Amino acid sequence: MALPIKYNVRNVFVRWRSTLATILGVGLVVAVYMLVQALAVGLEASSANSGTEGNLLVMRKGSPAESSSQVKLAQVKTIQYLEGVARDSQGKPLISPDVLVLINLPRRENRGEANILIRGVGPNGKELRPQVNLVEGRWFVPGRREVVISKRLSARFANTGVNEKFKTGGHELTVVGHFDAGNTAFDSEIWMDGDETRSIFDRENYSSLLIKTTDPVSATNLINRIEKDKTLSLKVVPETAFYKTQTKTAGPIRFLGDFLATAMSVGAIFAAMNTMYASVGARTREVGTLRVLGFRRRTILASFLLEGAFLALVGGVLGCILAMPMNGLATGTLSFDNFSEVVFEFRITPKLISKGLLFSVIVGLIGSFLPAIRAARLPVIASLKAL
Repeated sequence: MALPIKYNVRNVFVRWRSTLATILGVGLVVAVYMLVQALAVGLEASSANSGTEGNLLVMRKGSPAESSSQVKLAQVKTIQYLEGVARDSQGKPLISPDVLVLINLPRRENRGEANILIRGVGPNGKELRPQVNLVEGRWFVPGRREVVISKRLSARFANTGVNEKFKTGGHELTVVGHFDAGNTAFDSEIWMDGDETRSIFDRENYSSLLIKTTDPVSATNLINRIEKDKTLSLKVVPETAFYKTQTKTAGPIRFLGDFLATAMSVGAIFAAMNTMYASVGARTREVGTLRVLGFRRRTILASFLLEGAFLALVGGVLGCILAMPMNGLATGTLSFDNFSEVVFEFRITPKLISKGLLFSVIVGLIGSFLPAIRAARLPVIASLKAL
C-alpha cells in the first residue's frame, strides 16, 4: 500500500523554512549549470547554423581551419573550370577565393584588446553565403580600403560604427556597413574584398576556396576529382560539415559547466540531506504510526525519497526561471581554432531545461537517500514513544 502524494506535499509546506532554504540552494545550482551549458549550446548552434547546402570548401591538406590553410592562385584557376562547378547567367564560375587575416582591435569602453578575423571574399562571396544580410550602410567597394563588419561584433569593438575608421597593420580601413549573419560563425568576422586583403596584408595565397556546385552528384564527383589530384594536394569538405566540426571552443565550456555543477551540487545535496533529516526527526512518531497502520518499510523509504525529489524539482524549476532571462543574450569568447573573438548567444533549449530538471531530481534523490533509510528503519515502539 502506497502513501498518498498529498501526504508528502503537505509535509513540504508545513516545514517551509527549511524547505525554502533547500529549494533556493538547488535552484542556484541548476541556474549556474544551465547558464554555463547555455554558453556551449550557443557556440555549437553558431557553428551548426553556418554553411550552405551545395557549397564545398577547399583547403590545403592537413589544415584544421581556414586560417592555417593556403590555396594558390594557380590552383584556383585550375579548379574553377572543373565540371560540377555552378556558373552564373554569364557563364562565370560561382566561386569565392577567401583570405583570412587575424588583426587586433581595442574593445569599447577601454576594456582591453582582442583579435578579430578579417575575411577577404571574392566577388561571389556574398552570393554564396545567403545568411549574411546587410542591415546598415552599404557593401564595400573594392580598392577603396572599405570593410563591412558584423553588427554584433561592432557592438563590442571601438571605431567600428558605420563611417568610422580603424587602423591595423599600418593601414586605415573605413567601415561602410554592418551585416547580420543570422547567428552563424560569420557574425564574428569583418569582410572586405579578397584581392585587396591579399595586397594590403601582403598575402601571396588565398586561405580557402568556396565553390557552389550544380547538384549533389556533381559535388561528390568534384570532391573525388580534386582530392585524387596529387598535383593539387587539397582537401574538399561540404561547407556545412566543416562548420559543424568547428566546435572546439564549446568543449572546455561544457566541461566547466559539468565541473561547477558537480562541485556546487555537493552543497545542494547536503542542504537536501539536512532538510530531510530534520523532517525525519520531527516526524518520528508519525513514522511509527504509519508502521502500525500497516505501511511497510519500503513504502516509507519511497515516500521520503519522493518528497526529497519533489523538493529538488521545485528548486530545479526555480533555477530554470532564474536562467531564462539570459536566453538570447549576446556575448563573446576566445576561439581555440584561430584565437579570435567569437560572438554568439546564450541558448537555453528545451533539451537543456530537461537536463536541468533531471539534474535537480538526481540531487534530491541523493540528498534524501540516507534520511529515507533512517526513517524506514525506525523501531515502531520507540517511534511511538517519541515526544
